[in-house]
Amino acid sequence: MTPEEKKKAHQQLNIKEGNRVILTIDGGGMRGIFTLQLLKKLEELAGGPIYEWCDMVAGTSTGAIIAGLIATKRSAAQIEELYKQLVSRVFTKRGMLANRFYNPPAFDKKNYRRLLKETVGDVTLAELTRTTGLDMLFTSKDMAAGEETFFTCFDNGGIKGTYKDALLRGVLEATMSAPTYFSPFERFVDGGTTTFNNPSGAAVLEALYYSGVGKYRPDALTVFSFGTASLYRFFEPKEIQNPKGLDALFWLNYVMNESSKDASEMQVDMMRSGLINNLDYRRYQLSLDTHAVRQIPDKLIGHVLDVEADNLHSLTDEDLGNIDMADVSKFPLMQVIGEAVAEYICPPAEANLPFAQRQGNWFRGDLLSKTSARGALVTARGDIATIKAQLSSAAWIDGQPTE
Repeated sequence: MTPEEKKKAHQQLNIKEGNRVILTIDGGGMRGIFTLQLLKKLEELAGGPIYEWCDMVAGTSTGAIIAGLIATKRSAAQIEELYKQLVSRVFTKRGMLANRFYNPPAFDKKNYRRLLKETVGDVTLAELTRTTGLDMLFTSKDMAAGEETFFTCFDNGGIKGTYKDALLRGVLEATMSAPTYFSPFERFVDGGTTTFNNPSGAAVLEALYYSGVGKYRPDALTVFSFGTASLYRFFEPKEIQNPKGLDALFWLNYVMNESSKDASEMQVDMMRSGLINNLDYRRYQLSLDTHAVRQIPDKLIGHVLDVEADNLHSLTDEDLGNIDMADVSKFPLMQVIGEAVAEYICPPAEANLPFAQRQGNWFRGDLLSKTSARGALVTARGDIATIKAQLSSAAWIDGQPTE
């Protein structure tokens, strides 16, 4: 892409002239197919693949796989085809008795390792940065050290990064080794097990205060942050006292999902708060619940297995709440949901209108609700009045069960 073409790409996306651009992608297992639908539309608007007009990519788990493939000079459409092959084979049952809870891990990584080697070879992070000019960051939890590891490589007065000579495929296996789903990668487990399922905070910190110091500035920085559609689990208060099924399994599954989701939302809130002056932060995420899904265009889903609904707007909260990251039968459903969100962001009926007349987001700013500081497609449920009344009542507090 020539400098003029890159400038035009930035103009199409309303990126201020002179800004550097970071693209980050969350973890989410097979739900990464959702995100790829948005990235395809993003590239269509820009007029070229992400690696040609972006300065840095960052990812966790499935998001790292997508970001890593971007760094190998592949378009979103090309990545989608590779991703379908990877995901359809990566969740290979380890055996008849393998189970996440009783006999973990549930899956064997042998097909993933083989396919990834065939796809990216033995290229290092440094070699990719030299080839594309892209800086990069991938996350993984180092259990031996008791801390998160950031695999980074930056071209900033030379190629920098503690792990710049690490093989991309090794880094990508480290970041995707989700506990109970897959075996650890020696000391490493999935980068999203705790705080960094959404890597945008880590990416911005690394760019502004560590490896990218001097190259990146907060007042000249645009960050595209993509979620993989998140499960927001809502329960009636009476259900919480007595959850369905075994309590231990309920809480194990709940905490594993909620800890990373809440950490992600805190990062998003901080980025949107103005704490980093003049940061142009743009978050694209969907919560998988009926309120959010009924805001996006309706589409037919009769071809999706194990779902009784014929169209998106007929899905129930139970349908949406059961889309596990490893449930490949829902892969076509997540693809359709991604296509619908892409149309919500870029309404086809507005395609020929001047930008000034368009009502859609068109990736030109943060995807915010018109009535709050939350994401437009992220559902908020709360009952402040009830909580205030209950916690102001000594009788209510004393009447709550203690076991």
